[in-house]
Amino acid sequence: MSSADDVRVELMRELRSASQLQHLWIMQAWEAEPGLHPAAGMLLSDLAKHGEARPSELAKRKLVDLSVVSRQISQLQAAGLVDRRPAPEDGRASLISISEKGLAEVEKWRDRYIAFFEKALGGWDEERIADLTTRLADLNNGLRTVLGPPECAVDQAEVGK
Repeated sequence: MSSADDVRVELMRELRSASQLQHLWIMQAWEAEPGLHPAAGMLLSDLAKHGEARPSELAKRKLVDLSVVSRQISQLQAAGLVDRRPAPEDGRASLISISEKGLAEVEKWRDRYIAFFEKALGGWDEERIADLTTRLADLNNGLRTVLGPPECAVDQAEVGK
């Protein structure tokens, strides 16, 4: 294996580590303050960022099966964190949007996440963080291009089996 290959493999290891550490923080935060399941919370965050969407669009963006998103939407709706309305062009379909209560929940978790990252990245200036963010976005776009469209999304729980 060449040194260029080693560098690429090490990058993927570090990305996996970062993902695992983020997951650990999410689970610790959830255990400290149980309630909304983290996966449903991430769906709520997606709605806050991207706005109203059909459940099928949410499933594609989250790379999960529609049934997974439907369960999460039901949990969020029961908690009053999302609103559902019929799609104007097709009354059989629905559009999901974040409620005012949902926005407050996302803001609470965002504040906790920022505080966590401020501790973790203590000495990093804004430029360094922005540079890493840009590079990671470029990497993610390249990975998405190679993997192709998420039309064959699967339940993430099934991936590990």
